[in-house]
Amino acid sequence: MSTSGIRVLVVEDDPVAAAAHALYVGRVPGFTVSGTVHSMTDARRHLDQHPVDLLLLDLYLPDGHGLQLVRTLRAAGHTADIIAVTSARDLTMVREGVSLGVVQYVLKPFTFATLRDRLTRYAEFRATTGEASGQDEVDRAIAALRAPRPAALPKGLTAATLRAVTDVLRAAGHGLTAAEAAADVGISRITARRYLEHLVESGRAARAPQYGQVGRPELRYRWSGH
Repeated sequence: MSTSGIRVLVVEDDPVAAAAHALYVGRVPGFTVSGTVHSMTDARRHLDQHPVDLLLLDLYLPDGHGLQLVRTLRAAGHTADIIAVTSARDLTMVREGVSLGVVQYVLKPFTFATLRDRLTRYAEFRATTGEASGQDEVDRAIAALRAPRPAALPKGLTAATLRAVTDVLRAAGHGLTAAEAAADVGISRITARRYLEHLVESGRAARAPQYGQVGRPELRYRWSGH
């Protein structure tokens, strides 16, 4: 392994998301960003010119699907590992990716903590060398890639309602107040605010006071996740 750490190529068509992902990678000890590209063509060109250990690969690129890029790279002899980054939840595609050597999937939107966990686990797996003493050691090496159970939500919050609030907030270009989110999802304003505050605390939303009406300003929440 290079003394510069595990070299990562970020492949993401959205320049803003690509910059965020590269920033995340650079914050994880033991990893360095080899480059950031926005298409399959640029990814192949970069890999032909620079040593890369790992691709952080968006699956929907302007000139083709990310798994097609993986097939092309394998045929050309490139052995870099792949962590797929996608908003797609098609398990058939996940199985196909596994068959091509995708070692992890990270669903958008994700936080820095989520990517840090995946990269740390990948580094653990990569560091296992030599001959296993038995089945237990093989199992431990493979288990390093497995994600832990999701962190429990605060008491009173459910995953289904969190998804619903997240969806309406992401779709609202100018943000939402708790009252607007409540109306869209069909829950009380107080409940909506609890979910919005949870998104703020987990780094996926930002809030700011909205002025205009006479009286106390209302908080407006905007999606800031990736």
